[in-house]
Amino acid sequence: MLTLRKGTVLAAGDPAGPMQELDVRLGGGRRPALADVALVGPASIGDEVLINVAGLDLELGSGGFDVVHANLTRGLRGENTPGAHVMKLNYTSLQHAVRPVEESLPAQSALRLPTAAPVAIAFLYAQLPPLAWAFHQAAPGARLGYVQTAGGALPGGLSETVRLLRERGLLAGHLTAGPAYGGEAEALTTAGALQHGFAERHWHAAVCGPGPGILGSASALGHGGLIALESAHTAAALGCQVVVVPRRSSGDPRPRHRGLSHHTATMLRLALVPMIVASAGEAPEPDLRGHDWRRGDADLDGFRASGLPARTMGRSLDEDPAFFSAALAAGSVLAATMRAA
Repeated sequence: MLTLRKGTVLAAGDPAGPMQELDVRLGGGRRPALADVALVGPASIGDEVLINVAGLDLELGSGGFDVVHANLTRGLRGENTPGAHVMKLNYTSLQHAVRPVEESLPAQSALRLPTAAPVAIAFLYAQLPPLAWAFHQAAPGARLGYVQTAGGALPGGLSETVRLLRERGLLAGHLTAGPAYGGEAEALTTAGALQHGFAERHWHAAVCGPGPGILGSASALGHGGLIALESAHTAAALGCQVVVVPRRSSGDPRPRHRGLSHHTATMLRLALVPMIVASAGEAPEPDLRGHDWRRGDADLDGFRASGLPARTMGRSLDEDPAFFSAALAAGSVLAATMRAA
C-alpha cells in the first residue's frame, strides 16, 4: 500500500523550480520533503499536505526523502495541459495528460532513422556529466541529447545535473520517455524520443539513461541496469550505432560491482546484437569479446577541473577513478563514432 501521512508545511523553498524543497511537521517531528510543482502545485508555510513517507522511512539513499502526494490546502484545483490527452503514469493516482512528441510524426513515418545515429547507453545518472564533458571535448559544438528512461528516478525535475549541463551547453535537450516524466518534452517510448531528437531537434548524438538513483535487488535480473538492454535494443532496431557506457568501479565495496559491474556484464551477455563498448584500456572479459571494444580518452584531470558533478554512490572521483574513466572514455568513443558515421 501507499504509505501516506498528513503533515503541515513548516518551511517552503522556491516554488519556481521543478522541485520545491519543504520541511513538513509530521507528528512531533520535522522531515524534509519534495513537491513536484508540475504535478501537485506549489506549497506555502501552513499548507496541509499528504506525503508519501516510504523513501525516508526505508532510508533509500538518493531516494531518502518524503514526497508530496497532494496539497490539501491549495492543490485541488489543478488543470490538465491544454490539448493534452495521452496519460503518463496512467491508471495510477498520479496519472496526468501530456502532449507526446510522437504526435508530430505521421503513423506511416519511417521506422528507422535515415543515418546511423550514435546513441550511448548509460547505466547510472552519475555517468552523464563525464560522458557529456568528454563528448564535447572531442566534438565541440555537436548537439548531444539526453533521453531519460526508467531504471532510476522517474521525475525529470529531480535532474539538477541536467539543468547544469544544459546551462553550460553540454546537452542540447532533455526528453523523458516511457514512465519517466517532467522533461523538456514527453515521449511515450524511448524509440519515439530518439526519433524526435534526431529527426526534429537535429541532435548529432544521444545518450539514453536513468535519472538519479537506481532500482536494485542484489539479484541477476532484478535491477535497473537491465533497462539499458531495452534501450540498446531499441536504438539498434532504429538503425543507430549503440555505444555502451560500461559501469566500472575501483571503489565500490560490493564485489558484484568491482571491476566491470555485473549490471554491464549481464546486459552484454543478453544482447541480441553486437554493440560498441567503450574502454579506457581494460581488456574485455573472455565471454564478452563478441562486442566491438573501442578505447577512448579518459582525461580525469581535465574533468576534475571542469567543476561538473563528480560523485557516484557517495564516492568522489579520487575514491572511484575507474567509474569516471569508463564514462569519459565512452564520451570520447561516442564522438569518434559520430564523426565516422
